[in-house]
Amino acid sequence: MSTEDKQLYTVSIYTENNIGLLNRISAIFQRRHINIESLNTSPSEIEGVSKFTIVVNMDEVNIKKILGQIEKQVEVIKAYYHNLDQIIYQISGLFKIKSELLFEEPHIQNIIKESNARIVTVNKAFFILEKSGKKEEIVEMYNQLSKFGIMQYTRSGLIAVTKEEMKISSLLESYNN
Repeated sequence: MSTEDKQLYTVSIYTENNIGLLNRISAIFQRRHINIESLNTSPSEIEGVSKFTIVVNMDEVNIKKILGQIEKQVEVIKAYYHNLDQIIYQISGLFKIKSELLFEEPHIQNIIKESNARIVTVNKAFFILEKSGKKEEIVEMYNQLSKFGIMQYTRSGLIAVTKEEMKISSLLESYNN
């Protein structure tokens, strides 16, 4: 397999809320020596159903094999994959910065405004900025803010919805009944 065949795929898996699913799902990737670039879990729009969003860099033949293994080894309601062109996705970054910079450094206010970041909280010691967008946007904001000193920084993994109509809600609703 050539590296040209590899690309980022987003795998979405809908399952019942059961203990140990995260371990079982990630073990399937681990056994094949596939690095998970990003993994998020969240409740779905149906109570009792979780959604796993996993981003991997691999070829389409092997992503299909992985989905087959997941569907055999895990109690899955629905599992599917998409490349990045087929989804709308976001990553969030949180930046903790000294409060004095917010009031004393005009360039910080420009960064916030130009990047469409949001101030989450402000106190005497620090303020927290939240920026959602593409990975490159979060990295760019990090680079700009690091010139002034970042006290703490964290970035989420990718969360995504499909561009096309998938009717996943109706599938989940029929499952729930």
